[in-house]
Amino acid sequence: MFDFIRSHQRWMQLILLLLIVPSFVFFGVQGYSSFMASEPELVSVGDQPITLGQFNQARTAQLEQYRNALGSQFDPAAFDTPEFREQLLNRMIDERTVALAAAKGRYSVSDETLRRTIAAIPAVQENGQFSSQRYRDVLAAQGMTPTTFELGLRRDLAIAQVLQPIGLTARVPAEVSENILALLTEKRTVERRVFSATDFSKSIDVTEADIKKWYDSNQSKLLIPENVDVQFIVLNEQAASKNVKVTEENIESFYKQNQARYGQPERRRVSHILIELPASANDAVKAEARAKAEDLAKKAAAAPQSFASLAKDFSQDTGSANQGGDLGWITKNMLVPQVENAVFDLERGKISGVVESPFGYHIINVVDIQPASVKSLAEVKEDITNEIRKQLAAEQFAQLGSKLTSLVYDQRDSLSPIATALNLPIRSASGLTRDGLLPASQRSGPELPEDEQTILGNPKVRQAVFSSDVLKEKLNSGVIEVSPDVIVAIRVSAIHPAHVPALAAVSQQIKQRLTDELSLAAAQAAGQKELDLLKAKPDSEVKDFEPAVEVTRQQPSSLTREQLEAAMSASPQPLPSFVGVAGADQYTILKVSKIEPGAKPEATQLNQLQAQLSQAWGAAEEQAALKVLRNEFKVKLLPDANKLISGELDAAKL
Repeated sequence: MFDFIRSHQRWMQLILLLLIVPSFVFFGVQGYSSFMASEPELVSVGDQPITLGQFNQARTAQLEQYRNALGSQFDPAAFDTPEFREQLLNRMIDERTVALAAAKGRYSVSDETLRRTIAAIPAVQENGQFSSQRYRDVLAAQGMTPTTFELGLRRDLAIAQVLQPIGLTARVPAEVSENILALLTEKRTVERRVFSATDFSKSIDVTEADIKKWYDSNQSKLLIPENVDVQFIVLNEQAASKNVKVTEENIESFYKQNQARYGQPERRRVSHILIELPASANDAVKAEARAKAEDLAKKAAAAPQSFASLAKDFSQDTGSANQGGDLGWITKNMLVPQVENAVFDLERGKISGVVESPFGYHIINVVDIQPASVKSLAEVKEDITNEIRKQLAAEQFAQLGSKLTSLVYDQRDSLSPIATALNLPIRSASGLTRDGLLPASQRSGPELPEDEQTILGNPKVRQAVFSSDVLKEKLNSGVIEVSPDVIVAIRVSAIHPAHVPALAAVSQQIKQRLTDELSLAAAQAAGQKELDLLKAKPDSEVKDFEPAVEVTRQQPSSLTREQLEAAMSASPQPLPSFVGVAGADQYTILKVSKIEPGAKPEATQLNQLQAQLSQAWGAAEEQAALKVLRNEFKVKLLPDANKLISGELDAAKL
């Protein structure tokens, strides 16, 4: 056979060509390349997909924002939820939809609008005025140039034009605001009588026959789904750091190598006069600007005390001129190199000659100097110790994680050797289903710590547990990354098929349930009977009511939300008015004896409420417009989107 192929290579090439070409004929090159592509598509917006890779980029950026905002309080696991993933995906869909609408509508932004928007950014202002120098410095610190920033801002402003006018033009009429404010401030005097279910429980008699009847009629409510008992090993920061020791040598070495982090670098208070030089300036313009700068430098050197007035009169840096050229305290890497070198070469109180930079010609005055200072080791020892411990723990975590991965794949039928090798405890839990942990009443063993409940509630963990190898073959799972600093290996120790517990096992539970239901029914019946009597004879003596309280929709006193809604909805005619409110474990009668209209609103209060209502109405209209745009661009969630939201689609597997 192989001899035939070797001796008839041309024929075989032709046959292969005939087999391959039809696939392109039927599917097309684009279809073939899509077939070969491995990245899942989550949503189609128009003819543009949102891919898993794009989602992961957005998620990483979002998590980094939370990490920066929350610092040490940041917990990645708190954001690894279906709700978070769905919210982020919807935001990406909305952004893509609005961007397509902006492109279709040919929205644009004028240079003047762009200029005014940039000038209004507080970060690029000095004393409330736009500073071109600060603008460039801020962008440079972010690794951006004015050109790239302005292109991105122009695009964002164009996109904002799609929905922004809808929200900004929404306006709730003043009459509506007045009516709502009147309802919010309306005051009602309320008395309350509570019929608690527990007060009737002693009179309830639940028989064995009642329990058996309920048991036979409610098998589906008692069904416990298939669940498993599991053993698992957890490697986290706590486990990785338990044997970490920080020595005095570690602390001293770290301090010496990082003294710059624990001190204040040298700072200089700087003023300058700038004569701007346009990028397109010819030699004559440059010579004229330099001559002007040199003249100013001579005047400043001759009379240093006049520097501020010269800056106010002649400096073309609008951000600092009004402050006498003051740039504030400057440290290294804040200014362009030409200016920075001149600043740090000058002595205190000295005036520089003319310094040329990409922005023009500068005359620099170093007003004051603060030398560099460093905190003592004693002041920062605790911080250094904690940081070293974290670094060592991270290294230990990486080493143990690598070792755990290797051991799990080498040892598939038991966790004991792995636990011994890594000095980690084997944890146990029962009652894990495909949808999460069973209620504590249906699980054996002690209550699980919160961190273990979080781990077992993770979709990736449950998916691994109910995979064929782990569930049926009773093999160890692979390493599961629950979060960046928590990894788990798990195995199934026992399987419990779906079943209805024996009557004896749930008899007490059923009895308590029936007692609670019958007690509540008795409380409601007694309360309803009393309510009917009060409505029939509203002037009769009212007994067992709590002292009267005054409530408004904004100040409910001790009333529950349901009770407050009932009290504020009670008919104002006639008074007193009586209403009943059924609760989860009680029945309440409310007596409304007095109604006072809300105070006349002040203009400021009314304007504030109107603005809030208009903003809410605008947001609602924007959401309605988004729905229309989604329909127009035929937004469609693909099957992998649901897998992503539920946690079944794991980006780490790509």
